[in-house]
Amino acid sequence: MLRITTAGESHGKGMLAIIEGLPAGLQIDMEEIDRQLALRQSGFGKGARQKIERDHAELLAGVRDCRTLGSPVAILVRNEDYKNWAPYMAPEGCDLQTRRLTRVRPGHADLAGAIKFGTEDARDVLERASARETAARVAAGAICRMLLSACGISLCSYVRAIGTVCDEREYSFAEITGQKRPLLGMMREDTEQRAVDLILRTQQEGDTLGGVIELRAAGVKSGFGSCMTARERLDARLVGALMSVQAIKGAEIGLGFAAAALPGSRVHDEIFYSDARAFYRTSNRAGGIEGGMSNGEELILRAAMKPLPTLGRGLQSVDLLSHERVRAAAERSDVCAVTACAVVLEHVLASELAAVLLERLGGDRLDEVVDRYRRLP
Repeated sequence: MLRITTAGESHGKGMLAIIEGLPAGLQIDMEEIDRQLALRQSGFGKGARQKIERDHAELLAGVRDCRTLGSPVAILVRNEDYKNWAPYMAPEGCDLQTRRLTRVRPGHADLAGAIKFGTEDARDVLERASARETAARVAAGAICRMLLSACGISLCSYVRAIGTVCDEREYSFAEITGQKRPLLGMMREDTEQRAVDLILRTQQEGDTLGGVIELRAAGVKSGFGSCMTARERLDARLVGALMSVQAIKGAEIGLGFAAAALPGSRVHDEIFYSDARAFYRTSNRAGGIEGGMSNGEELILRAAMKPLPTLGRGLQSVDLLSHERVRAAAERSDVCAVTACAVVLEHVLASELAAVLLERLGGDRLDEVVDRYRRLP
């Protein structure tokens, strides 16, 4: 069973991921991992930390000569900013007063976490709740993506909306991989420019923006997931994986919420058969999943990211200790991180799909996994 565990604090020494259950013999491309980490730091509207961190992955265990051994893989992304934070974050002993945060931020984990874990300093919570943790998830997901690629499964994504600027057109997998624009990860120049203008206005107002990301997975054969138990349903697992990412407040598959307003004749994908193609459909409103199982069509998912809770102008809040009315703390943050979030979601999706694939196929070696996948109908 594939399992990924991450550790680390936003301003700690680094972000660590441990991947259990990978088969032996998977070729690891370190340059590709670093490329994906760089994409995670991209996007117009990102904050100053991206100028400090230049993420680089280090393999600590489970790999020899760029091939997995079948043992747990440990991968580390160091925090370059730790040198500035060591006096306040060092696990061996540090100053607990200077960087204390008590002006808790609405929408963040600050208050709920401080109450839950019994701390008078929200930094004990926010350092782990921070989206910096996703650096480890991208590094681990990049390795899982290599496993999927060996089986012929590909992933892509694009930014469908930022704030009120939305692209309502539909795009093919090939269009997304070939035409996506690098600045914001959107598909059309005119839509991207309107989004840039909105980000600039929002920045001047000391506010933040969210958006919608669409994800695709091509090459997933039918029969992954199950209708037999709730925990095996592929749709529940994939949506749960997307919802596990910081700031994601909604997820849908295929038509998603739009299906609720349509008659069944415009929702369900009719089934056809030919000797050349076997069973097939001419539409994919289900997003590649029926009855909790993949049906062989392309997986289509969307996720809604809320605006980041750290605002330049600060929202009204209460001090954790004095209970006085205050403006919430303004930690270093982004105006809009939707583009980076798309990269994170791709790799979280890759990790969950890899887990589902290995649960069905088993195999201690990569060649066993690939051969079993190839022989599936």
